[in-house]
Amino acid sequence: MSGANSVKSDKPGLLTQLAFGIGGMAEGVKNNGFDYFLLFFYSQILGVPAPMVFLALMLALVVDAMSDPIVGYWSDNLRTRFGRRHPFMYAAIVPVAVSYFLTWNPPAGMSADSLFLWLLALTIAVRLSFTFYEVPSNALVPELTPSYDTRTSLMSFRYFFAWIGGLSIQIFLLFFLLKPSETNPSGYFHLPGWHLYGQVAAVVIFLAAALSTLGTHARIPFLKEPPAKRGLTLRRVFSEIFETISNRSFRALFLATLFGLIATGVSATLNQYINGYFWGFTTTQTAGLTMAVYISAVLALAIAPVAGKVLGKKRGALIVGFLAFTIAPAPVFARLLGLMPPNGSDALYQIVLTITIFDLALIIATQMLMGSMVADIVEDSEVQTGRRSEGIFYAGISFIRKLSQAGGVFVATSVLTMAGIQEGARPDQVTSDSLTALGWGYAVTLLTVWMLMILCVSFYRISRESHENNLAALAARELAEPNP
Repeated sequence: MSGANSVKSDKPGLLTQLAFGIGGMAEGVKNNGFDYFLLFFYSQILGVPAPMVFLALMLALVVDAMSDPIVGYWSDNLRTRFGRRHPFMYAAIVPVAVSYFLTWNPPAGMSADSLFLWLLALTIAVRLSFTFYEVPSNALVPELTPSYDTRTSLMSFRYFFAWIGGLSIQIFLLFFLLKPSETNPSGYFHLPGWHLYGQVAAVVIFLAAALSTLGTHARIPFLKEPPAKRGLTLRRVFSEIFETISNRSFRALFLATLFGLIATGVSATLNQYINGYFWGFTTTQTAGLTMAVYISAVLALAIAPVAGKVLGKKRGALIVGFLAFTIAPAPVFARLLGLMPPNGSDALYQIVLTITIFDLALIIATQMLMGSMVADIVEDSEVQTGRRSEGIFYAGISFIRKLSQAGGVFVATSVLTMAGIQEGARPDQVTSDSLTALGWGYAVTLLTVWMLMILCVSFYRISRESHENNLAALAARELAEPNP
């Protein structure tokens, strides 16, 4: 693009940044539904055996993960009048909304085998259509601006809306759609509520994806052009992909994402056990902890850009992440050492609530900083390879995110097994020895995996100064190239 265009592209306005960020709401709603409710809905509500549901979800996840590098590479090299990314995003808006709606609204009267096939087909459709939206959409970050700090702002908005979107739809489902009755006191078996959830969530996904795509459309003239046309063979495609992902800083974030997601899986899977069994909180108290995430997300939106600007992204992620990941298991360690108020006391709940708000804010801020760090790898790689590969990098992060989801569940299940907590056991049926083992397993596992994540981040090599050097080197290379 021209020099004038490159200058303008360095300054996406607030509306553009918000439009990009709102796109994260679609991801947040989808991820929340798939991670927390889909297995429960098909197994407990619709009656499909849990192993069959798990198999369908895993098969869809594998197909989805394999599509990431293909879509990433394709979007890096696509040549259209609407740029490289937006054709994919526009094409995905309707399919992702329709397929998500159908996932939660299967035809009545289907057998368990038919529901298995329906779930398999629809989850593959949802995940593939989301890949066509999510990978190119995230790859816009380094194209929208080369600015070190503005990229942090973009990813901060993205994660903020993803957390807010996922949390809001979860609260809407639990508080307003799943209505208790005499025959269904928990409310979970109110089937019309689940169907309505599918409708509302699909509309939110459609609107968020559409607003983000349309809201960034005006930036298309200022985005990067695809590489020059060249003969592409299968061997050359894979050669370029592997050359791209061999970047040292990318490998560091790739492994950091792996350990971070294992920790997230452990935390999410054991969350109800820690709150309900270890701390003895009521469902109302647990709902209060969930609502507090709104405060955490707002705090993170303020913390991440400041940390990135003052400390730099890598140092900010290391410091903020270290604080977050040592604070998180601290209350559990304190209880195991006899330093916390007794269960059932108001003081205990206030301590855990306060720590949760600030700790989760630090965790989200760390995610925002790491998301922005991926964007800066693009120019570092371009200096080395001569190619811009935004799609490949974000596809790689998406790939490991999907394939590592089951790892956290496996580790969490191992902790429960070692603690001797049986399926179906109520809190008053769990022995103190089992609760102690649960606490140690939870706290030590989280601290270990999170510290491995921090260790991996330490191998990231791009600073503000090296990023500016990369931009200068690329500008000099562009000036040295003959005009077409």
